[in-house]
Amino acid sequence: MQTGPRDVAQTRLDNALALFDEFVRSTVKDPDAATLRGLERRFAERLQIQPSYWSQIKSRSRQIGERLARQFEQLSHKPFGWMDAPHTPAGKAAAHAAAIAPDHSAPVGESPLPQDDDERFIVGLVLTYYRRHPQRARTRLMDLLGEVLAPAAAPPPPKPTTAPGGWPAPDDDGRSLWQRSQKDVAPLKRKR
Repeated sequence: MQTGPRDVAQTRLDNALALFDEFVRSTVKDPDAATLRGLERRFAERLQIQPSYWSQIKSRSRQIGERLARQFEQLSHKPFGWMDAPHTPAGKAAAHAAAIAPDHSAPVGESPLPQDDDERFIVGLVLTYYRRHPQRARTRLMDLLGEVLAPAAAPPPPKPTTAPGGWPAPDDDGRSLWQRSQKDVAPLKRKR
């Protein structure tokens, strides 16, 4: 059995998730999504960490270090070293791995789950912001993503710029052409 840092980190994460499952089962019979969010906050308080820190641990943007592993053990009434040894049954571990593994049946880029550490970081960051300030986050995110999420209006058909024979259209004098070309150009800044 390998005992490298990655293996210990994964084992500690699996055991922390098992502790959370144990906490949920002992607290609520059939939790829904809203209840789970409240339970995550209570679980973090029980372990004497911030809810955002627990969220970062779950999303793998933070690892459980030696001191935190001992803190989890002590506050969950587990023996010393419990967090460093695998405790999840093989079937349960496989089910958990399948639940968090990316969906490879969907085309690349279309899966709703984060694909790499950068995406997990962004999702965690947005979730943390949303959980702290839901109304403000919703408004700002919709402003930022509105142009991507909302379908773009079809551009108006272009006016003909030439009349038959290649001559400029009667309403298209040089001045209107000049104004249209300046429309979206920002003025140059002066040198100091």
